[in-house]
Amino acid sequence: MKQAIVSVFIVLAIVGEGRARQGDGRPADQTENAYIDTLRADLKADKTDLVTEAMQFSDKDAAAFWPVYKRYEAEVVKLNDERVGVIKTYSDTWMTMADDDARGLVKKALDLESRRTDLRKKYFAEFSKVLPGLTVAKFFQVEHRLDVLVDLRIASELPALLIRSSGGEGGTSQPKPR
Repeated sequence: MKQAIVSVFIVLAIVGEGRARQGDGRPADQTENAYIDTLRADLKADKTDLVTEAMQFSDKDAAAFWPVYKRYEAEVVKLNDERVGVIKTYSDTWMTMADDDARGLVKKALDLESRRTDLRKKYFAEFSKVLPGLTVAKFFQVEHRLDVLVDLRIASELPALLIRSSGGEGGTSQPKPR
């Protein structure tokens, strides 16, 4: 696959480094949101190119696929909007996060993941109405791989709670030496 597109796609498909981009006088949140919006628009086009390249549709399959894909992607964007909020909250509060806040963020993240799975199931049925089974399976394999790359990149960019003391009876979250 196109290495450059994959690299760009991975580089904060959902989150941006907007906090470092405040030189234009706008508030950090406004700058961050504009940066994320620009990245997401660019990445949407890149993702379409990747899907097109990976799928190698016939004209008939392309005509059936793209209208369903556009509806699917619109719903994915809505979930990703919520995910951006969870990630921003975590990023802003991870060093001072209280137990209840941590639980709340985990619940939101799990809910989003569950809804993401439900969305895939819904659109598996929609794609299956208009495309052969192997084509549908291939698309969901491509989609899964792209999602894994994005998830891995996001996880690698976010600060880990492993470096924080848990503060509870368990002491620290640091790995114990063996």
